[in-house]
Amino acid sequence: MTVFSKIIAGEIPCHRVYEDEHVLAFLDIGPVSDGHLLVIPKEPKAFLHELSDESAAAVGRVLPRLARAVMAATGAKDYNILQNNGADAHQAVFHVHFHIIPRIGSAGLGVGWNSGKLDGARAKDLVTKMQAALRA
Repeated sequence: MTVFSKIIAGEIPCHRVYEDEHVLAFLDIGPVSDGHLLVIPKEPKAFLHELSDESAAAVGRVLPRLARAVMAATGAKDYNILQNNGADAHQAVFHVHFHIIPRIGSAGLGVGWNSGKLDGARAKDLVTKMQAALRA
């Protein structure tokens, strides 16, 4: 059982911003910036690819509304939505969760982006493999 499962169960308090049958959103207690919000499905899965279509759709439906609420409450005009999968991808709590992190001045998420180049042959190979996985 993760800390998020305990929050969903009401065993650990949180600052709830939104809740419905499938989703809970609450303020992060270690915010990167003012208004940093966590959005979690109530389905207890560690990784995004494990979520049911229903839970994934429920999160997707509320993310834009919650982003607008964060912007309205903080005055932020820019924000990041972050979702990590696995320890090597910096996931610390193994329950799917999305961060809505407002960018307010210098406060917010700093992102390094090491761009490479996509080789045409590699692109073709990846497309073929991904499309096969989608058909499976």
